[in-house]
Amino acid sequence: MARHDQYREEVAGRANVEDTPELLAYYSDLEKKGAAALWTVANKIEPWEPVSQSVPMIWRYGDLRDDVLRSVELVTPEKAGRRVIYLDNPGRSDVAAAVGWIYAGLQVMHPGERASAHRHSASAIRFIMEGQGAYTVVDGHKMTLGVNDFVLTPNGTWHEHAVDEAGTPCIWQDGLDIPFVNAMEANFYEVHPDLAQAVTYPVDDVTRTWGNPGLTPGGGAWDKGYSPLLKYEWDRTYEALSGLAQARDGSPFDGLLMDYVNPVTNGPVMQTLGASMQMLRPGEKTKAHRHTGSYLYQVCKGSGHSVINGKRFDWTERDIFCVPSWAWHEHANGSAREDACLFCLSDLPVMRALGLYREEAFGDNGGQQPVTA
Repeated sequence: MARHDQYREEVAGRANVEDTPELLAYYSDLEKKGAAALWTVANKIEPWEPVSQSVPMIWRYGDLRDDVLRSVELVTPEKAGRRVIYLDNPGRSDVAAAVGWIYAGLQVMHPGERASAHRHSASAIRFIMEGQGAYTVVDGHKMTLGVNDFVLTPNGTWHEHAVDEAGTPCIWQDGLDIPFVNAMEANFYEVHPDLAQAVTYPVDDVTRTWGNPGLTPGGGAWDKGYSPLLKYEWDRTYEALSGLAQARDGSPFDGLLMDYVNPVTNGPVMQTLGASMQMLRPGEKTKAHRHTGSYLYQVCKGSGHSVINGKRFDWTERDIFCVPSWAWHEHANGSAREDACLFCLSDLPVMRALGLYREEAFGDNGGQQPVTA
């Protein structure tokens, strides 16, 4: 017979009811009527602090790259829809998530290939990892993409991806809030009736219109819940970080960090997914902290390591690693001469919008975690 008292706690104010034959019969009667007693699960569903099902992980690009490229020989974009190898966190396999409620995968396309246009309720980002000639079309806006460029395909927008005939094989990271939208039971998916959409604006018009620092276009009204700047270029991002390095000391927990923002609201790029880029200067080591929300990092430049809940993860360019909600974490640049840059995709907009964001610094050992693994 199943135990109903396995979550008991001998703490005032917490559920502490021991099973008895009379209670077990009572629970059985409730179950037949589609009900149950709160005190049997209260301590489980209301933990003292967040308990993430995700586990800290690193996906090494050097280990996965050949497998990603091999998929080209095995399936076509037409048959697969999208040729993607997704990142599977063992604690979140039931919802196909890399961490928390964030899905991620590595998509590959060869020159001349195109994935059919579609739209869905989930919001998505693409972060280019290697190759030349990739482009995305979002609601008629065509955007050319280079390595470390970051592009949005917001919920409800028609979008498609391709690589020019004159390009090279391209790999990029997909990041979506699919698990979150599915948990909300709100996901829709639609294939474009023509399998492709017309390009109705000048190429790269969004960058020229909205990507000018400190300037927004006159008469440029925008009332959508996502950023009109659908593409964020690496060169401009790195230039901004390098400039910040000359003006600020940065955070003891994140080094030099800049958020990608909606230029109209100065808020997050999308309502459910946020993104940032941080720089660790040569030899820099941050202090440990933890916060609510799930975080997926991709190494854009350099090499180093992170300590997550006491376990060390060494990383180099294009590796991807995750920090689950409320996990202690700190980062270190492994070079004494070159900086390192980390792109981060997170659910921070949801945490903040719902009033659930909370942060805490590691108070012992000068802010550094003991490495136990």
